[in-house]
Amino acid sequence: MHDLRMLLRLADGRTPHPSAAILDSRTLQSTPTSGARAGYNGAKRKKGSKVHLAVDTLGNLLALHVTPANEQDRDQVGQLAEAIQDVSNQEVTLAYVDQGYTGQNPANAALEHGITLDVVKLPEAKRGFVLLPRRWVVERSFGWAARFRRLARDYERLPETLAGVHYLAFACLRLPHLADAMHIVQDRL
Repeated sequence: MHDLRMLLRLADGRTPHPSAAILDSRTLQSTPTSGARAGYNGAKRKKGSKVHLAVDTLGNLLALHVTPANEQDRDQVGQLAEAIQDVSNQEVTLAYVDQGYTGQNPANAALEHGITLDVVKLPEAKRGFVLLPRRWVVERSFGWAARFRRLARDYERLPETLAGVHYLAFACLRLPHLADAMHIVQDRL
């Protein structure tokens, strides 16, 4: 998956490793299979698992972590930051996050791994839908993953399996883009 991400970035005229990431999470409703490890997310009013995702600015998957839904987003920053730096050759220095990641603890956890958190806030005079800078990329990535029926709910017994299915889905989604990029490169030669 990481080699695919690097090839896609190179084909897009970027460096192989990103310098910025975008973090977010989504809650998947539990099923009887996954119910034993499910937690209750009061904000979403769902019992299930929470998928914490980190993508680069193109929407390519960098890191993924699965927890029960009652786990706070800000408590997962350290683990995500470490995983991001492992796959990006320590080149990520900035992560865009939403207001769920505010506070000194997540900022310090990210800073331990050399990443500065940039909290993207809603404008004060909000009316209706507002497109937040940089944050829409991770929401688009969640939308891509939602195209896979297996990821509509948490059907897996183990959190590692759920994470693996996400990696497989992102590989399936991004492979056609690599084929398109290879055709463009061949046309240039």
